[in-house]
Amino acid sequence: MSDIILERFPSDRHRSLVRKSRKAKKSERRSDAIRSETALDAAWLRAHPLPPVDDASDKDRRGRVLVAGGAEFVPGALRLTGEAALRAGAGRLQMATVRSAAMSLGVLVPEAAMIALPAQEDGEIAASAAALLIERARRCDMLIMGPGMSVSAGTDELVATVLDALEAPLTVLLDAAALTSARALQPIIARHEGRVILTPHHGEMAILADMPPEAVAADPQGVARAMATEFQAVVLLKGRRSIICDPAGQCLLYEGSCAGLATGGSGDVLAGVVGGLAARGAAPRDAAAWATWVHGQAGQRLQDEVGGVGFLARDLLPLIPRILNGISPTGQDQDHRG
Repeated sequence: MSDIILERFPSDRHRSLVRKSRKAKKSERRSDAIRSETALDAAWLRAHPLPPVDDASDKDRRGRVLVAGGAEFVPGALRLTGEAALRAGAGRLQMATVRSAAMSLGVLVPEAAMIALPAQEDGEIAASAAALLIERARRCDMLIMGPGMSVSAGTDELVATVLDALEAPLTVLLDAAALTSARALQPIIARHEGRVILTPHHGEMAILADMPPEAVAADPQGVARAMATEFQAVVLLKGRRSIICDPAGQCLLYEGSCAGLATGGSGDVLAGVVGGLAARGAAPRDAAAWATWVHGQAGQRLQDEVGGVGFLARDLLPLIPRILNGISPTGQDQDHRG
């Protein structure tokens, strides 16, 4: 890994992204016929159904997910992500975290196989865990890295080593600290043939794009599109208005979120739903889009039942299969089944 240099991009990258964003906005204004923004709504879901689940399929055919993350300080994040992947229909789940937290997490999620990883002195996953993660990820359909991890040089090294060793058709989702580690890994990520999914909120996008947060807020769609095309990855920019862009620069806009989803662990649940759907065979863009919609719908149902704020991220989990299976709050079937 000595040839991988982990550093922030030069400052002129911000100017380049801004120019790309401005060009994209001008292009959109020239013709409504070639607009690259589409509403993520019921019509889009019907046009892009999830892969059907065969009644005769076994758990391996429903997909194998590996979730890597957590630390001694935040051991519970993987519980949310891992359970969300299973609730979204994945057949097998492995969770990899620091050795001190692995046993208790395994008891909390008995459906998962646990992988105990070495830790740094500060309780974060050590870079030396890369070899074991690479070995296990090569046997899976989906790798989710980042929930519960902290930004550090060790995290940067771990993420770079793992990504450099893996390749398509494995799908990889980078979230939280693993996502910001990707800022110096554009060539490696682009090599994954569009099968990397990046899930930043606005603050993480500012780090990833090496620009002020105000620049992201001023043109979130332009920045998301520029990053998706530059990294040749699917970008899910989270917020009250979530934006999903594919490597070709085509974007979906979801406006059905709610204030209650801005709570600790909510993004960990979203990452798990994306991973579970991708493991089932959904294309990376479609998995990100469906997960965004399911996550938003779950938030809306809890808002109606509990109130605008005060529900917890773990309250979202049992709603995931009901929404994916098209079951309304009253028990009536709906028409968006995957």
